[in-house]
Amino acid sequence: MSDTKHPQQLGKYRITAVLGEGAMGVVYKGFDPDIQRTVALKTIRAQLDTDDDRPGAPASRFRNEAQAAGRLMHPGIVAVYDFGRDQQIAYIAMEYVEGRSLASYLSSKVRFTDTDIAGIMSQLLDALGHAHDKGVWHRDVKPANIIMTANGRLKVADFGIARIESTHLTQTHYMVGTPSHMAPEQFLGKPMDRRVDIYGAGVVLYQLLTGRAPFAGTTEALMYKVVNELPPPPSTIEGADRPGWFDAVIARALAKLPGDRFDTTEAFKQALLDGAGSGLDDTAWEKTLMLAPPRPAGPSLAPPTFAPPSAGSPSAGTPPPTHWDKAQLTQAELTLARHVGPLASVLVRRAARECADINALYARLAEQVSDPRARDAFLGQASLVTGGSVRTAGGTSGTPSAAGSRALAGSPGATTLGGPLNEAVIDKAQALLAQHVGPIAKVLVKRAAAGIDSRAVFFNRLAEAVNDAKAREKLLADLARLR
Repeated sequence: MSDTKHPQQLGKYRITAVLGEGAMGVVYKGFDPDIQRTVALKTIRAQLDTDDDRPGAPASRFRNEAQAAGRLMHPGIVAVYDFGRDQQIAYIAMEYVEGRSLASYLSSKVRFTDTDIAGIMSQLLDALGHAHDKGVWHRDVKPANIIMTANGRLKVADFGIARIESTHLTQTHYMVGTPSHMAPEQFLGKPMDRRVDIYGAGVVLYQLLTGRAPFAGTTEALMYKVVNELPPPPSTIEGADRPGWFDAVIARALAKLPGDRFDTTEAFKQALLDGAGSGLDDTAWEKTLMLAPPRPAGPSLAPPTFAPPSAGSPSAGTPPPTHWDKAQLTQAELTLARHVGPLASVLVRRAARECADINALYARLAEQVSDPRARDAFLGQASLVTGGSVRTAGGTSGTPSAAGSRALAGSPGATTLGGPLNEAVIDKAQALLAQHVGPIAKVLVKRAAAGIDSRAVFFNRLAEAVNDAKAREKLLADLARLR
């Protein structure tokens, strides 16, 4: 590297790139010449006192991360290889992981299906369970510390504030963690155990289900709510449209008293398995998914320790289905990647196994994009590939935004929304929408038709105006029959 402010080498590790910089220090991409492997080198800034052992001090947390993660060996936890100092710089050499944080997918408003969520949580709970068995409690379980690789595998990172049993580090019950994911006992400074991670995992589950944390506000407001209030059940959150069985799981995971929560991560995982009614598929990307009638769904930047793969790179894991032209799938990956990032390659291959034609494929992929504007853009791009048609089907168990694009290949009532928009179609669509929303339909139709010529996008926008799922299903079915 030519930048003189960065070292060329730390210990035996040759530095090849800067992955990111933060308040604590710099994260480098490095190379271990002894065993010929790429590593990530996490460093602490020189101006921070590396001899400060006070609980919560940056140097103390840094060493704690090395000691906590260093005693863990699990495929779902970022591995730590080495800890050292060179040129007055303390560093941790750790596994170099290509992927994005779960927080990144949530901020992109990518919607995961119910079955995907259960599978994601199973991976997280397995990793935390291993840490607990080794006497380590993470204490800062949150989406930003959960990395999803391109093949759908999870890696838990950042054990900087972990508690290690039988050590002096982090034994003092000072308040640490991310307020929105902290358990009541963390706020109150009471004795804590592994069940703080159960609570943190419960918050992650709540975010996957609803797109938001159970509580929000200033630190003071969060403290009061976490200690005194119950979060609204996920099934009652507008737009979430999640089955009621998740409510009981959330209620137990987020219980105020540790004794009322799941006692172990295995018990938490079993509750999810029981609710989903299925087991786990023990292969590649599908390890994140529960076996159920397949319905794909969707996913600040990833922590600098981890480098995102190229959006257009071939997916890891299972090969593409043989009945598809590779160029078609590559084009679909590139189109979807603009909205969901590198996970697009996995999602495309999953959807391709369940869809028989290009129209069904793009409609299925549109479910991954829950932001209305982004989904409009995706559907518009899809129309260019499919010749102006995207197969959709009425009926959805997802959000209103998913309604306009839901399609299951071969499902009853599936219809092709083809051809350009014209005045006759717009007038008929207005009459159909007016049956559900009244006179405001004229305004809504005018807005929906502005600047587009794709029926798929137009119908999708109209469906957004109808909140009731059954009414939305009927509207989509009626729109699909317009000629």
